[in-house]
Amino acid sequence: MTKENLTVVTEFILLGLTDRAELRVVLFTLFLVIYTGTLVGNLGMIMLIQVTPKLHTPMYFFLSCLSFVDACYSSVIAPKLLINFLVARETISFPACIAQHLFFGLFITTEGFLLSVMAYDRYEAIVHPLLYTAAMSKRKCVVLAIGSCTGGMINSLTHTISLGKLSFCGSNVVDHFFCDIPPLLKLSCSDTSMNELLLLTFSGVIAMGTFLVVVISYISITIAILRIRSASGRKRAFSTCASHLTAVTIFYGTLSFSYIQPSSQYSVAHEKVVSVFYTLVIRMLNPLIYSLRNKEVKDAVKRAIEMKHFSC
Repeated sequence: MTKENLTVVTEFILLGLTDRAELRVVLFTLFLVIYTGTLVGNLGMIMLIQVTPKLHTPMYFFLSCLSFVDACYSSVIAPKLLINFLVARETISFPACIAQHLFFGLFITTEGFLLSVMAYDRYEAIVHPLLYTAAMSKRKCVVLAIGSCTGGMINSLTHTISLGKLSFCGSNVVDHFFCDIPPLLKLSCSDTSMNELLLLTFSGVIAMGTFLVVVISYISITIAILRIRSASGRKRAFSTCASHLTAVTIFYGTLSFSYIQPSSQYSVAHEKVVSVFYTLVIRMLNPLIYSLRNKEVKDAVKRAIEMKHFSC
């Protein structure tokens, strides 16, 4: 293609989840319920932790950070997806697409770091219970939370800057429901080998690094729990980790099917299904996982409901 025939892309057309008109209203209703549940669940979790003195511990400080990230994460994807179900031509401007990718990368990476930090917190609480208060001071918790966000920003900026250097001069049809990097790379008329290398390297290193922290922490936790003589003590110690372990399994399980794979094996249909889970569904499930499997949170919810009934 000659230079004078090149058409610079100023907006992208998102194909979304389906092109069947009869499914749009159903999917709009479904994802509206999911998004509303995500906001209510995560913001409710933050408020519950703030108003319950018993939950003012490192574990719940990190949980409130995770809830905030989940609410923001879902808000990057869901509003545009819901709007696109109601319009005939699903478009997003080039700057908006880059911005969506930036914040998406920020929040998904930050969540990975936070989950590893939460595993480390459980390690200190169970393996070194007598030193836990000193090891997980308020200052250290804030530093770990800021460090998680900083790591997420560095990773996101790296991919976003490299993406912004590419030329898009052909098709502007993105076969996805948000601006994810693999389908965008397929549309570029530039050499994307460096972007693919950065994606595989950074995603692999960060995912494997944070996952190793989780694995090593839980190996040490398991050994410490097995040394507890009483069955009730072992059960109580394990119950403090069950919710986090469930969230970690779901998070890394879905991501491993999406980003840790060579581009030759990339499947759009497969990617869309997986993306729905790790961008929307998991954000809604996390508050349920931590509330249904955590006795302290359930007790706090019961007290909040009782206080509400009493005030009424």
